[in-house]
Amino acid sequence: MPLALGTITILCIDLGTDLLPAISLAYETAEADIMQRMPRNSKTDKLVNQRMISLIYGQLGIIQCAAGMFTYFVIMAENGFLPMTLLGIRSAWDSEKINDVQDSYGQEWTYYDRKMLEYTCQTAFFVSIVVVQIAELIVSKTRRLSLFQHGMTNWFLNFSILFEIALAAFLCYTPGMGKALHTYPIKFYWWFPAVPFALLIVVYDELRKYLIRNLPKDNWVERETYY
Repeated sequence: MPLALGTITILCIDLGTDLLPAISLAYETAEADIMQRMPRNSKTDKLVNQRMISLIYGQLGIIQCAAGMFTYFVIMAENGFLPMTLLGIRSAWDSEKINDVQDSYGQEWTYYDRKMLEYTCQTAFFVSIVVVQIAELIVSKTRRLSLFQHGMTNWFLNFSILFEIALAAFLCYTPGMGKALHTYPIKFYWWFPAVPFALLIVVYDELRKYLIRNLPKDNWVERETYY
């Protein structure tokens, strides 16, 4: 398929929208029940462990990826390229010599028009990652307590959410970004296909924390997902 996310947009996430939200977690207040927990075992309870990697990449990360790919397919389909049409056309899509690639309805696309659509899809993928990152940031505030118990009192974090959205909008809509970063203006409603996935992340993690708190100690959910 044509690339869903380009190198530049990956860097926009890693070096742009990711940084301030990640730093803001350092200002988060301790959970109310923290003194009721056993202290960490310095030999076995590492900062990054297998359970954290499983949760972040194998569970929540899959939802984030699905949000980006769903947005990509929505925009491609809206412009005439249904998902099955995209399979196997990468070589023709990237060839400057081919200016008659057909979409699902038989319309021909020049190389320039295809690349404009590809970069627009990559920009929307980037925006969808920003949307689900906000949900990921919010659920990362606590390891056991519900978000509704802990609250949203970290104003540095709250500001970082607004900053992340503003930076994404700046990268999308500022004139000249197309040439510099290959980010192009997207329609307003293309910000929203990722919203259900963001809500799913919050619901999924709230359920995980609920089970950890209410099942017997050292339950399966705690052993596999508590970090």
